[in-house]
Amino acid sequence: MKKFQPKLIMIDVDGTLVDSVPDLTYCVDEMAVKLGMEKRGEDKVRHWVGNGVSKLVERAITGELEGQLDKELFDKAYPIFLNLYAENTAKRSCLYEGVREGLDYLSLQGYYLGCVTNKAAQFTHPLLKVLGIIDYFKIVISGDTLAKRKPDPMPLLYGAEYFGLRPEGCLMIGDSVSDVKASRSAGFDIICMSYGYNHGNNIADERPDLVIDSMSELGKYL
Repeated sequence: MKKFQPKLIMIDVDGTLVDSVPDLTYCVDEMAVKLGMEKRGEDKVRHWVGNGVSKLVERAITGELEGQLDKELFDKAYPIFLNLYAENTAKRSCLYEGVREGLDYLSLQGYYLGCVTNKAAQFTHPLLKVLGIIDYFKIVISGDTLAKRKPDPMPLLYGAEYFGLRPEGCLMIGDSVSDVKASRSAGFDIICMSYGYNHGNNIADERPDLVIDSMSELGKYL
């Protein structure tokens, strides 16, 4: 069994710490109603999330993971969604079971903790605050903090540099193929959660270093 020895642990938000799909579904469906389209529902939204709000709106419009986008409709839909999500960032979202126990453990063990997400800062910070976990993190890197976001390694490398650490002394905890790709490119170890958002695909197929079912299990592997 592999034991990880990181100094820094960077953790993803949606699908890893937080199940944000209930709020995102509400916003997608309300946006659809305003545009005279049919509601998409939670099952579809759960399949579509993980690549930022802009991509989610594209998918909600086309009804597909990679569909032919009507640019004019997108330009109309996107601000509607942003306004809805600003008011509904954390009304229905919740922490996954085991997250608070996991964060408490990591904090007590003295690891540097950072948060890295493709969600824009205007939504990330309120969500972490409302759910009561923002104080665990010494740095929060959102989707619009830097010029590039995951799956590019830039956010992870920025996090390592912030703490003056080399990538091989760092670990990421995520749930999606973009988390695995970013970690591999950055030289981080990567643990994935089995329950997250990966467009319906088994994250084990992406060959992260480890897949676990709950962050409360982390103590066994660190």
